[in-house]
Amino acid sequence: MKACPGAICCYLVAMSAQAQLAQEPVVQAGFSQPGWELVVGPFAVHFSNEDDHSSVFLLGLERNQSDNVIWGLSVFRNSFGQTSAYAYYGYRWDGLFGNPAIYAKLSGGIIYGYKYPYEDKVPFNHNGFGLGIIPAIGYRLTPNDALQVGALGTAGLIFTYNRKF
Repeated sequence: MKACPGAICCYLVAMSAQAQLAQEPVVQAGFSQPGWELVVGPFAVHFSNEDDHSSVFLLGLERNQSDNVIWGLSVFRNSFGQTSAYAYYGYRWDGLFGNPAIYAKLSGGIIYGYKYPYEDKVPFNHNGFGLGIIPAIGYRLTPNDALQVGALGTAGLIFTYNRKF
């Protein structure tokens, strides 16, 4: 039986493409590409049920760089109904547990807006300015869409939807 030269060429091209895909980093899947993200946090869960807690809403803009550095600004209504902001810098770890869709972030920065009588709710608060550190874990549904959970110290968790553009 004589082999078809066209079939051999197709086979070699397919094998070459498969070998190249096996060597491509996770970034090629689109999950770790640098870019801007819109961050929307529609609610938070608190570990304690204080009577003066109100609903939380967050809107932010975050830059994800190719070296996994992140920085951004979020404006939110805090648990006590005060308009607040968080300007931060941090790092992102992609591909946790061998899954390119799972990532973790750690950010730290300045929080503004926790004023009397709630200034003691944020560490090192002075005249409404305090320090914040937020660890988060997320899951990329698509290269552009992610769901994320961030820990708010000992106060609770914030749930966000992140949209890359």
